[in-house]
Amino acid sequence: MRVDLKQILKRYLPYIKEYKLQYFFVLLGIILTVSATAATAHIMKPLMDDLFISKQEEMLLYIPIGLIVIYFVKAVGRYIQSIYMNYIGQHVVTRFREMLLAKIISLDMEFLYLNRSGELISRVTNDISRIQYFVSNMLPELFRESLTVVALVSYILYLNAHLAFYSLVVMPLIIYPLVLIAKRLKKYSHRSQAKNADVVTRLTEVFNNSEIIKANATEKYEVARFSEQNWQFFKINMKSVYVGEIVSPLMEIIGALGLAAVIYVGGREVYDGKMSVGEFTAFLTAVGLVFQPIRRIGSIYSKVQDAVAASERVFDILDTQSKVVDGVLELTEDIQEISFNNVMLKYEGSYALDSININIKKGENIALVGDSGGGKSTFINMLLRFYDPDSGVISMNGVDIKEFTQVSLKHHISLVSQRIYIFQDTLAANVAYGQEIDEVKVNEALNLADARGFVAALEDGIHTMMSEAGSNLSGGQRQRVAIARAIYKHSSLLLFDEATSALDNESEKRIQKALDEYTKDKITITIAHRLSTIEHADKILVMQKGKIISSGTHKELLLSSEVYQRLAGKFDT
Repeated sequence: MRVDLKQILKRYLPYIKEYKLQYFFVLLGIILTVSATAATAHIMKPLMDDLFISKQEEMLLYIPIGLIVIYFVKAVGRYIQSIYMNYIGQHVVTRFREMLLAKIISLDMEFLYLNRSGELISRVTNDISRIQYFVSNMLPELFRESLTVVALVSYILYLNAHLAFYSLVVMPLIIYPLVLIAKRLKKYSHRSQAKNADVVTRLTEVFNNSEIIKANATEKYEVARFSEQNWQFFKINMKSVYVGEIVSPLMEIIGALGLAAVIYVGGREVYDGKMSVGEFTAFLTAVGLVFQPIRRIGSIYSKVQDAVAASERVFDILDTQSKVVDGVLELTEDIQEISFNNVMLKYEGSYALDSININIKKGENIALVGDSGGGKSTFINMLLRFYDPDSGVISMNGVDIKEFTQVSLKHHISLVSQRIYIFQDTLAANVAYGQEIDEVKVNEALNLADARGFVAALEDGIHTMMSEAGSNLSGGQRQRVAIARAIYKHSSLLLFDEATSALDNESEKRIQKALDEYTKDKITITIAHRLSTIEHADKILVMQKGKIISSGTHKELLLSSEVYQRLAGKFDT
């Protein structure tokens, strides 16, 4: 979607209104600066006529003092303006970063899966930084420079309206090329920001996969891939520079034409005695000064296209609606029963879940088995409302889960996924993730997860700081922390997706024994490829191409299901 500057300004207006006091001080600084600029031109008349030509001695004192006062006022005005413009810019950017992140993580999982992490990081960092100039500098600077132009043009007209025509007739010549340049810059800006996202994505991929890169000695290969994106980014930015930098010299040439006309016509009027030397000097100074803000306005307008393009990308995210709509009911009671009633979900042309019907009650331990792509993880994701079914109903305690708020629903669910997530915080904070830390409960959860041994060996115990992605822990240790996190949450529904894949058989048996006691009054749903994990399940669901093709206990399925017999032969013991 492409929008113009006027539409973007309308979007920012509600935020800008919140900074009325700061904008008042910016305006005060602008008025001081513009007044001083106009006074700089005006003081040229007494400087030439009274000091040099009439040789009034007192002017030797008044003119220098006047210049000092003028430039002092101008300096104070610029300082006030700069301080408050930067405050507005930094404050808005900080708020927008939080707003954008909050919006992104509130969207459905389909959005997060389809958009690259580098692209989203670029939106939150690079695009937000680019709009800082827009909200803090652009509006005040445009206002200041426009007010300066108005003040100086008024002064020029006051001094000599006839001569003013020759100096200002070139101004319309500025507008047409400026509009053309702005359109081109906006196009390059969109391409630059998109390419920046590619660069960030490549970097994210490299740092997240450093182990496999090192293991395969593919450092040069990855640098080459990054280099390709990096130099494409450079070329796009240079195209923007080539076009953008035309503005200033173009303004210089047009301004020179105006000044040349003033000197020729004004010089004639001085020769003819129609103007004094002081009046002509003041006029020439004002004309010289008026082309400076005009040139800056042109430069600002070209730079604004970059901010407009970034704003489009930011508001595109903020305007995105989640496909998963939050309910209004609060799930306050423990989950006693789960029902899938003819649930269907289509993904990329095929059914991820097809006609799923199952009832699960409190205290039951359900295992999901099947070939890869059979729908096992999708089954679990539906309970977390990562997706909503295309048809059918998933209910908990007899109520469609769409009716519940997502926060209250997920408060009752603990997930241990195949991919383990460890945050850069203390071990205790990782176990109690998102909740208040109770050290007694943390230790109890770690004990149940068979983590007591390695935690005791850590220098600071549960207060040990975890490295990025838990790189200071082994795979098995990270998995124990994830299990402890699920236990600490004390949810009524536990979801395990290959939760013990990184553990040895003895560790798994110890954890399984502890979990059997812990989950007696809870619903447990497990995806596993180990026979030991599923053989004691109350019910095993065999899934294939999104369907439950058979169900029963381990012994029942060995007798009745050929697919399960085949899968059982592949299970790790």
